[in-house]
Amino acid sequence: MNKLFFTKEHFMIRDMVHEFAQTEIVPVARELDETSSFPGELVKKMSELGIMGINVPEKYGGAGLDMVSFATAIIELARADASVAITMAAHTSLGTLPVLLFGDESQKKRYLPGLASGETLGAFGLTEPGAGSDAGATKTKAVRKGDEYIVNGGKIFITNAGEAKVLSFTSQVFDGDKNLGIAAFIIPTDTPGLEIGAKEKKMGWRASDTRQLFFKDMKIPANAMLGSPSDGFKTFMKTLTSGRVSIGALSVGTALGAYEKALAYSAEREAFGKPIYKFQSVGFTLADMATKIEASKLLVYNAAWMKDNGYDITKEAAMAKLFASETAMEVTSDAIQVHGGYGYVKDYDVERFFRDAKILEIGEGTSEIQRLIISRELIKDLNL
Repeated sequence: MNKLFFTKEHFMIRDMVHEFAQTEIVPVARELDETSSFPGELVKKMSELGIMGINVPEKYGGAGLDMVSFATAIIELARADASVAITMAAHTSLGTLPVLLFGDESQKKRYLPGLASGETLGAFGLTEPGAGSDAGATKTKAVRKGDEYIVNGGKIFITNAGEAKVLSFTSQVFDGDKNLGIAAFIIPTDTPGLEIGAKEKKMGWRASDTRQLFFKDMKIPANAMLGSPSDGFKTFMKTLTSGRVSIGALSVGTALGAYEKALAYSAEREAFGKPIYKFQSVGFTLADMATKIEASKLLVYNAAWMKDNGYDITKEAAMAKLFASETAMEVTSDAIQVHGGYGYVKDYDVERFFRDAKILEIGEGTSEIQRLIISRELIKDLNL
């Protein structure tokens, strides 16, 4: 399948990230999960490999690679541990992408080299307590005061928030009493008035850093805006579209990691005098798991390839994210079933993969939102 989308360079990237994941991440993944420890050392090592700047152009210090490369790297990371994969994915597709898409040259020169090198970790603030799927219901307000904006409000469920040095976020923009729309801003996280909450205690992705943000009379310069207020909604929608490809890839990796554990276990575990994979019930389950994963890969790589070739991927990214995330939930559940009682205890990694899978159906737009997007695009194709 990879030959459809891969060049020689893509195979090299896959092999490099796979080797890194298996030698550096796998040995510590269980401990990171149990202690909810942020994988700081692994982030440094990924930075040295150039993974943290994989989507940043070379002139800003990045690797300048395409979306297929990006998806490939995430799959291989998630195959080992989803927490490490989402740390990298959120940094690149959410923390870095807004300034890449809409930043002016001075903003790009200021922020991209640090983000590309991994010295600066990025985060993106979109979700609010009352604005999740309905991102247009953003309540955070930035009010113009001379050459500054005064920002009040907050964000919730922000990945990398406690470790990031750079934050992009969305806000309503007011000039006097006039609401100019929703804009995106980029700021250092040591900006006075920005308060970062405690680390969330999550079911899965336990090693990734997720926190709430509070803006309390936060003063930021007017030139912190990315683009114009009219660009704001487009900024985060484009960011989310690419982010859906990354979550699709993360879903593929999560499902693949659990499937490989189940396949190996089915060859080791015996019942009634033979390996359990020889029982049709187990063999058919493994066949279904592998088929769903392969279909998910095709959807993800198709969306990534289309993005690289300049196509609108609104529908394709939603399809990839929807199918792959639901596949991850199904496959990780099946992996536990193959393991039997052992799958329910922490000594076996499928338990961790299962917990990590659920959020994939929620983050970057729930499955319900993906179906809404797809249905709208299908009707649009009718030119009604």
